Amino acid sequence: MATTRIYPVRVTEIKAVAYDLNPNKTEQGLFTEHYCCSTVPSEAVKAFEAVRAGGTGKGKILAQQIIQSFRPDEVTPEQAIQIGMELCERLLKGEYQYIIATHTDREHIHNHILFNNINMKNGRTFETLENRHKEAWQKVRQISDVLCREYGLSVIENPERNKGKSWYEWSCDREGLSWKSKLKNAIDSCITESDSFEDLLENLRRRNIEVVYNPNHVVDLKFRYPGEERFSRARSLGWYYETPQLKRRISYYQLLKTGQLFYQQHTRIIDTTSERFQDAKGLQRWADIQNMKEASRIINLMTTYGIGSTQELESRAITEYTYRMGLVEELNGLQKKIDTFSDALSALKRYKKYKPVHDEYRAQPPMKKKSYARKFAAELDKFETAKAELRALYPSGKVPNSEKLTEERNSLIAQRNEKNAEYKRVISVLKDLDYARKTIAEYLKNELAVEEQKRKKGDLE
Repeated sequence: MATTRIYPVRVTEIKAVAYDLNPNKTEQGLFTEHYCCSTVPSEAVKAFEAVRAGGTGKGKILAQQIIQSFRPDEVTPEQAIQIGMELCERLLKGEYQYIIATHTDREHIHNHILFNNINMKNGRTFETLENRHKEAWQKVRQISDVLCREYGLSVIENPERNKGKSWYEWSCDREGLSWKSKLKNAIDSCITESDSFEDLLENLRRRNIEVVYNPNHVVDLKFRYPGEERFSRARSLGWYYETPQLKRRISYYQLLKTGQLFYQQHTRIIDTTSERFQDAKGLQRWADIQNMKEASRIINLMTTYGIGSTQELESRAITEYTYRMGLVEELNGLQKKIDTFSDALSALKRYKKYKPVHDEYRAQPPMKKKSYARKFAAELDKFETAKAELRALYPSGKVPNSEKLTEERNSLIAQRNEKNAEYKRVISVLKDLDYARKTIAEYLKNELAVEEQKRKKGDLE
């Protein structure tokens, strides 16, 4: 679970940067990162000022500060800074300079993210572009929650999403017979057949599933399965079926099929073709140096992975993604088994707890049974529900004892944790490869564009 807050920095920017990058809080600078600036406080502030000098914003806000705090003992510093970097990538989209510092000096690990208020690409302010109606805190929280789920961390759920299921829906869902299960299966199937989000919606309509999509509404996506009277919101099916996750899942299948993602990471390459760079030689020189440093870093990264060409890079990405898909299948299978044992343990616990009440009810004289049943209606209902759950899980009637169930579940959890560690390693490799591919393409594109500008300028002269 991570809590977040964001607030503007109007004065003493250097103090804020120095505090964030304090070596005593970041394991001597081990857990710090930067984008288009530096992790030396004075140099970071100068880089921020260089961009602000060419900006259009006349306000008093210099930078924005995000604090992202994690539950004690839930993340490692390495995971925390990775999550912070992905938060910046999704929120800032490569358009703002930033520094990240993961503080480990308290019981709870937390990220300090400080970014320039001026957009590098157009010179406008974050307040104008992203926080006009003071909604930036919501974006930060939503992105942070998505990342926590991706990394298997707990989140503060919306109570609306945690409504319980009836026993009928639970048992039908277990057998894959409920309309919600059928709807989710249809979505899962269509994802593998779709080239884009729009293609997914069309494929669902071909299966006679009504789809309403309006990105401008709070409830942006809803479905109606054939024969059902009401629409079901995507979020009611679970986080995995909300719009951003559907798009991400399609992109993963695109990589598997074509080697290309329609979702790309934002790189650290700075586009120097705009007029604001051409008119400010000092700013352009600084950006050129940053681009060369990033290109050099990517070459070293490829060397680390034993990759010597862009063709090898594409091939390696597809190979790693195919391996990842296999791990996902294994993890899903293990999680289903774990859930079954967890359900069985829960049902068995409730069965034992309320069985004495049921036994006492049966021992009552016929004339007293009705009054006893009224008095202990809740307990008797819980007993019958637990009994039905166990019967659905073990039709033979041979239910293992709690110790056996716990032992088998713990064994599965250990297997899942081992596979999950491998899964995270592969995800890290995939992100590196995808980032390298995009960086190379953007660097070459920028260099060619700059050369073309110089050529045209020479022709005019």
